[in-house]
Amino acid sequence: MKMMTIASGSSGNCTFVGTDNTSLLVDVGISKKKIEDGLNSIDLSLKDMDGILITHEHIDHVRAIGVISRKYEIPLYATADTCYEISHMSALGDFNKELLKPINVDETFGIGDIKVEAHSIWHDAADPVCYSLYGDGKKVSIATDMGDYDDYIYA
Repeated sequence: MKMMTIASGSSGNCTFVGTDNTSLLVDVGISKKKIEDGLNSIDLSLKDMDGILITHEHIDHVRAIGVISRKYEIPLYATADTCYEISHMSALGDFNKELLKPINVDETFGIGDIKVEAHSIWHDAADPVCYSLYGDGKKVSIATDMGDYDDYIYA
């Protein structure tokens, strides 16, 4: 499994995680151009993405959802409360809300050959999560904007 941070911080967050067969983004809180530039540096582009996992609805995690969705129609995975908040954000413009795919915390789901688990975190958002992704016999976990942690997150 491969992982690359494209951006991290209060100005925007975006991480690539993939295998030879599946390519995912975790958050898209920067411009489409910056995301494309980051992906191009590893010989990928947005058209190669199989899904986007959203941790929560703050703009530094979702800024490019509208423009990416209008052009590429990539499925967007988030908890139901986060999907609801995203679907009502005027800053994202119009996009196909059917791309929003609600997920459940602590339930494993698959995207291609990557298994994904979402775990609740503490943050001032509707239903924020971090993600653990499993592929190629490896595990990658991505947690942002955590107010605190405990054994539930650590495991």
